[in-house]
Amino acid sequence: MLNISKEKITHLIDIEKYRSLSLLEKRKSSRVLLRLIIGSFGLFIIFLFLPWTQNIRSQGVVTTIKPEQRPQTIQSIISGRIEKWYVQEGDFVKKGDTVLFISEVLNEFLDPNLLERTEDQLKAKEGSVYSYMEKIKALDDQIDALLKTSVLKFRQTENKLEQAELMVISDSINYEAAIIEYNIAKTQYTRMQQLYKDGLKSLTDLENRNQTMQKAQAEMVSKKNRMLTSKNQVINADVERISIEAQYSEKISMAESEKYTALSNMYDAEATVTNLQNQFANYTLRTGMYFITAPQNGYITQAIQSGIGESINAGTAIVSIMPATYDLAIEMYIKPIDLPLLEKGQHVRIQFDGWPAIVFSGWPNTSYGTYGGTVFAIDNFISNNGLYRVLVSQDKNDYPWPEALRVGAGTKNMLLLKDVSIWYEIWRNINGFPPDYYKTTNSSQK
Repeated sequence: MLNISKEKITHLIDIEKYRSLSLLEKRKSSRVLLRLIIGSFGLFIIFLFLPWTQNIRSQGVVTTIKPEQRPQTIQSIISGRIEKWYVQEGDFVKKGDTVLFISEVLNEFLDPNLLERTEDQLKAKEGSVYSYMEKIKALDDQIDALLKTSVLKFRQTENKLEQAELMVISDSINYEAAIIEYNIAKTQYTRMQQLYKDGLKSLTDLENRNQTMQKAQAEMVSKKNRMLTSKNQVINADVERISIEAQYSEKISMAESEKYTALSNMYDAEATVTNLQNQFANYTLRTGMYFITAPQNGYITQAIQSGIGESINAGTAIVSIMPATYDLAIEMYIKPIDLPLLEKGQHVRIQFDGWPAIVFSGWPNTSYGTYGGTVFAIDNFISNNGLYRVLVSQDKNDYPWPEALRVGAGTKNMLLLKDVSIWYEIWRNINGFPPDYYKTTNSSQK
């Protein structure tokens, strides 16, 4: 039956009597197998020429486009102790609503009358500044009066000096006249003596002339004395002028010194007033920080600090809040080798965790349960994980994203690239080549 021998005995056997042998001899399995192989090879060739959409697959998380729409914590600017809660987890709060109330824990702020006492100190220092200002005005008036008086006194002494100098001139002239009169009287007396000796004049005439000479001499001495007195008055007037000038200069200098001292004290008081004003403003603002309020509309998600009487430091996170309104986005990371293939406006297919989907990697149009997105931001600096961060926003021309989607949900993303044949994609992956680089139509038009 194995047909090893060239001698055939099939004609000696009635095959119809043996059903199994009859079916085995009539089999066509070899031709069916050949047809299957040829058909499968044909289908494979046809399959190789089918279109395939190149893509970059990456996982990501749901986030928001704007930073202020992301989850945040509410912190206290000052240190304090929790006294009362006004919200609980899950509550919706509006911007400005009170979350909790805290009290002071620092010794320098425990005084209940701190604002009133600081305000009193401020008013006292402001009064001190006003007093110094008035003192400066009074010293200015005093300096002006001294200046005017010194000018008048200086003029007075100048006039007195001038009068004394004129008196010296007058007395000098009188003294010169007295000298002339004495010389004349002396000459006449000498002549009278000669005449007396000659017997032409009597002794009485000689004695009269001697008396006249003595009077002229006495008058000359008197005039000289008056002239010296006048010169002494000139010296006294000059000394008085210098003394008055020095006296008023000293008074004006003392007044100016007091004025500058008052100015220095006034500036110190003004600096103290400024510091007190700053303290008063800080204390006033601090009293408004005891009530921790919500920075925006949102939901209280978690109370990080809890209890009553618990102390918190400045900058400590108290509760976390999720904004009520936000624009969702996808945060994903790609390899550096794929970065040149990306550009803003590029289409992305997204599969959200928790939403059923049927995904065909190379045929995104035939996938079910995926949503569209577009690339709107690409980081220019590599992240700590060695990948580049890409943000994807919702594609307005595609199906809207699920309303129940929340920030932090996981995603699987496909960045769609060029359409190629399957054989080319197999050849590219075997050789380890990256996907083809190309520009989208929108970017080319831009």
